[in-house]
Amino acid sequence: MHRTYRKLLLCTLIGSLSLGLTACNDDDDDSPDGPDGVTNERPASVSGDVQHARYDGASNDLLTAGLGASGLASGTAPAPADTLNPTAEELRTLAIYNNYRALVDTSAGGGYGNLFGPQVGADGAEGKIPGDEYLAYIRIDDDTEVPVTVMVQIPDSYDPASSCMVTAPSSGSRGIYGAIGTAGEWGLNKGCAVVYTDKGSGTGSFNMETGAAQDIHGRLTTDDSADVQFEADLEAGERATFNTHWPDRFAFKHAHSKTNPEADWGQYVLKSIEFGFYILNERFGEETDEGERLVTVTPDNTLVIASSVSNGGGASVRAAEQDEKGLIDGVAVSEPNVNPTVDTRFTIRQGSGPVITDHSRSLLDYTTAIGVYQGCANLAPGVKDTAPFNAVLNDLAVDENICTVLFNKGLITGADVDARAADAQRILEEDFGVQPEQNLVAPSHFGASVAQSISMTYANAYGRFGVEDRLCELSLAATDGSTGAVTPLAEAAEEVLFSTSNGIPPTGGINQVYDGATGVPTSLKLSTSPSSGVQDHGLDALLCLRGLAQGTDAVNGGVLPSEQAEQAKAIASGIETIRANGNLQGKPTVFVTGRADAILPINHTSRPYFGLNQTVEGSDSSLRYYEVLNAHHLDAFNAFPGFDALYVPLHRYYFQALDLVYAHLKNGDPLPASQVVRTTPRGTGAPALTEANVPPIQAEPAAADRILFEENQVRIPD
Repeated sequence: MHRTYRKLLLCTLIGSLSLGLTACNDDDDDSPDGPDGVTNERPASVSGDVQHARYDGASNDLLTAGLGASGLASGTAPAPADTLNPTAEELRTLAIYNNYRALVDTSAGGGYGNLFGPQVGADGAEGKIPGDEYLAYIRIDDDTEVPVTVMVQIPDSYDPASSCMVTAPSSGSRGIYGAIGTAGEWGLNKGCAVVYTDKGSGTGSFNMETGAAQDIHGRLTTDDSADVQFEADLEAGERATFNTHWPDRFAFKHAHSKTNPEADWGQYVLKSIEFGFYILNERFGEETDEGERLVTVTPDNTLVIASSVSNGGGASVRAAEQDEKGLIDGVAVSEPNVNPTVDTRFTIRQGSGPVITDHSRSLLDYTTAIGVYQGCANLAPGVKDTAPFNAVLNDLAVDENICTVLFNKGLITGADVDARAADAQRILEEDFGVQPEQNLVAPSHFGASVAQSISMTYANAYGRFGVEDRLCELSLAATDGSTGAVTPLAEAAEEVLFSTSNGIPPTGGINQVYDGATGVPTSLKLSTSPSSGVQDHGLDALLCLRGLAQGTDAVNGGVLPSEQAEQAKAIASGIETIRANGNLQGKPTVFVTGRADAILPINHTSRPYFGLNQTVEGSDSSLRYYEVLNAHHLDAFNAFPGFDALYVPLHRYYFQALDLVYAHLKNGDPLPASQVVRTTPRGTGAPALTEANVPPIQAEPAAADRILFEENQVRIPD
């Protein structure tokens, strides 16, 4: 519960016991940010100027960039007037459009406009929100060369007398607007200040050929003195040599900054909160006779919820664990990317199924396995002809090649393709803890190169490798659509890369390139591996990444060559720095996760984090875990045929999680017990989604729906 409510309850209890009211004096001030009379000072972490923009809620606004709810739902993206010279505002508009639609299903009938969306509960039909936006760079220490972007949005509805703040670290590797449609929308509509950060990942691209980088607004510059989001740290001669061998390549902030940003995700969120308080006090702090501002908006009189989804959710969880100043009151996250510390003291069991002891594998571990085996598993009986977009996004003939190559290498068994594909699926489920519910979702993700891109990007980040290292002979460049050969990126595409990129290629016209492919460097998706002689999605490169993740040869289990062994050691060390400790310090917390999540398998993320937290905090834990049936990781896919009939929006339950935590902190309302939420898919023809399809989280769940931690086991109902 919020500090004010907590204090009132404590005072009442103390009074009833006649123990005196020393702790209840109205003028008591234990704020970690200072007592009355402290001058507001810019945090030392803030680097450079703070950019400010005012949005009137008509021509432009905080949430929709002036597009309104209908503009966000439109299939026609806003375009710059001059495609080769987009303005900062045009880039912002396009970034908000793309980032909103990447995480939210804006299709008719999918819940947009009646269950969620800017217009729901808004004063105007389009849901535009007037207010102020502040943008800056932060650096958490003097040695950090790569800046992190932070932003504060303050809606006009914000009331300092009832102050609230919501964190919105970006999901995935997205830029500063990556959580605009999730934590951003909820917080702005609630009248809260929203504090964003790109968490050191972001969309920052660097053209190795031209030296073009993105400034804080996403505009391209080749000015060496400009403070850009990211640039490769090679000297001019080193870059020239690289370009001679590997022309037209790009470096990306998440993959190539050599900082392992995930290790500091929690700190970036905490720094964004401190930046938020600084801005709020600049706006609303009491003004002195000298024109200075006093610190009057503090963590003690502001309700702060750490939030966001996916990577952003994981970042907020880590922030809550690391919160030494008492900045955060509660946590509400969806499908968080958390890598829990491995703790063998507890197990996981769903229904009467097998007891899972091999939980809490790292993101890189299970993702590289998916990268190796999923192409073949796409052909498994019950999946091949049923999984939405399987034949559209995947070349099934190439998938058959993958099955053959895996069989020839002794990695799967089976007399024919069906049997081999079934064995690949079995390996993912039994050996790597993938849920059967994700099997129909995974083929579309493989076709979109999700596992492949995560494997490459995170392996580079964890090991702190640069673009010049070309880990597993992989690089990034634009490629020809038919041959996969490297080509220069079109100038117009590069100009808007800040707005179209998700931060981990393939994105914005840039793809993964397998430099070791047979023939010439080729798009990974179209590559022929030297060891197989057939087109197999560059399986040799994916096996290389798998080997780095497991620390041994991915084919024969033997010792890695010396260079790869050193790389694997660096990666393993980096992974240890990102492990979550499970101690939320008693903060009221809600996780919502879809059981069909095909990107972050729940046996390695939300489920074991719940178990770790119960083990670490015991009766002091205030974590609730809600597992939603028929929901997966990427709601935006639900706009398409096949997905619309089978899956419901997890976004609906994320907003409920925020509502529950807010009501708990504000009013002391109890958080419902951990539970499985039973939804009903829309079915054949995908009629419009109604509340009957997505019933609310139950205040008193039935005994058969409760998620429990008993006898050192996380017990999940079927």
